[in-house]
Amino acid sequence: MKNMLNFKNFSAEELEKILELAVDMKKSPEKYSEALKGKKLYTLFEKTSTRTFLSFTTGITELGGTYYNQLWKDSNFVLGEPVSEIKYVCRNVDIIMARLIKNETVELFGKNVTVPFINGCDNSYHPCQILADALTIIEHFGSLDVKLLYIGAKNNVFNSLVEFFSKMKKGTLYGLTPLTNDTACGDDFYEEAKATGYYVELDPSMSMEEAKEYVKDMDILYTDTWVDMEFFNNPDYKEKKEETMAKMMPYQINDDFLEGSNAVVMHDMPMHVGFEISQSVVDKNLDLILDQAENRRHAEKAVMVTLLAE
Repeated sequence: MKNMLNFKNFSAEELEKILELAVDMKKSPEKYSEALKGKKLYTLFEKTSTRTFLSFTTGITELGGTYYNQLWKDSNFVLGEPVSEIKYVCRNVDIIMARLIKNETVELFGKNVTVPFINGCDNSYHPCQILADALTIIEHFGSLDVKLLYIGAKNNVFNSLVEFFSKMKKGTLYGLTPLTNDTACGDDFYEEAKATGYYVELDPSMSMEEAKEYVKDMDILYTDTWVDMEFFNNPDYKEKKEETMAKMMPYQINDDFLEGSNAVVMHDMPMHVGFEISQSVVDKNLDLILDQAENRRHAEKAVMVTLLAE
């Protein structure tokens, strides 16, 4: 039995097969309409969600299975003895997806589940998002052999991009990350990725004119929200949010930043338009951004079928 907490226990070949399956599932959904007939998915949400909930629940339904959704706050996981709760849930379903705040909780699930477990997002990793991104890149460019510049915070999405590119050894990920969020990837995570040659960390103190020169050579620019969704509207976080926004506004992806570049722009959503990305850039790239979002469903279907076939 295999879990997907991140990409650590997956080879490049295994990830490629998942992507190939996702491509075929999107092209010929009828072939897979009973692939998980009778299988039950449990989805658990500690974090807010639109795409993760909708993509997993419609995905399992399209594969012939059923789902049972629960909010963390409505469950007995809040009582503080999660191991027995995890083991109980496993006796009722065939596969679990949880969208949790802390990587430590994801690791706890990974150690104690007796059915396959999928990390639907935590503070350190977002593997399903990056598989959807990869599927989108393949559709748009024909392969993963692209130059992608991520601009924003070192966060869960960025960490999974780093992990993916350095593992697949195709294309090059460039990171311009003046902000570092609280993650649990380990001290050597970025250094080991840089050593592969498929992740290049740019100096965050470079001038915006220097950054714009890099942009001209890119196929893709990628950004994400600078402030986690849990904190964006939280009044207790107001001062910190304002500091973050002031620091990061020079890095907004807008028409001026893209001048002279043919790069397309990706965003994993939800977007804070007017902060990390301008409305005009959204308007020009919305179809691609929505492709990313839709491809969550197809990528996750491939992940569920793959894990349940183990």
